[in-house]
Amino acid sequence: MAITKTFFDPQPVTLTGNLVRLEPIALAHAADLYAAGAEELIWRYSARPALSSVSDAEGWIQACLEELAAGTRVTFTVIHLETGRAVGSTAYIDIVREHRTLEIGFTWYGTPWQRTGVNTECKYLLLRHAFEALSARRVSLKSDSRNERSRRAILRLGAVEEGTLRNHRIARDGVDRHTVYYSVIESEWPDVKGRLEGLMRR
Repeated sequence: MAITKTFFDPQPVTLTGNLVRLEPIALAHAADLYAAGAEELIWRYSARPALSSVSDAEGWIQACLEELAAGTRVTFTVIHLETGRAVGSTAYIDIVREHRTLEIGFTWYGTPWQRTGVNTECKYLLLRHAFEALSARRVSLKSDSRNERSRRAILRLGAVEEGTLRNHRIARDGVDRHTVYYSVIESEWPDVKGRLEGLMRR
């Protein structure tokens, strides 16, 4: 079956739910993001260490903005609506415009907002925008094989586990990182959407 050519170009946008607002990352978010992201445990499986200062957060944000300018990443700040504070970040990465695919990644939240409804709503907003506004064909997610909490959270969303890339990277702690890949494809989105909406009503 022929694939219809559709313009696919993820760009900064604001997405609002009941708990959070995802807005384009900006230097104005640096102080809040440092306050939320200073704990090393948050970054245990990340390629970089915890944010060490406001200036470190500014440097990280600037790198995100440079990737945006290059067309390789669209980074969002997660704003907690009740407090008005930035509590984490997430991004569209590995954007392949020709094939209408992308990955949701580089996601982190401050400890008080983990294991709450924040992650579910963030993923819902990002997936809905990708499939319904951008006409994505596939959205992928990945996790370090050791990160059991992340892996459970991804499966809970309704994504399909595709397999593991063994010795995919050398992790920051020096060990071999095996990366587990997951995806949602466009034909699965209606069922995944219903699942997420049900989770958010709980």
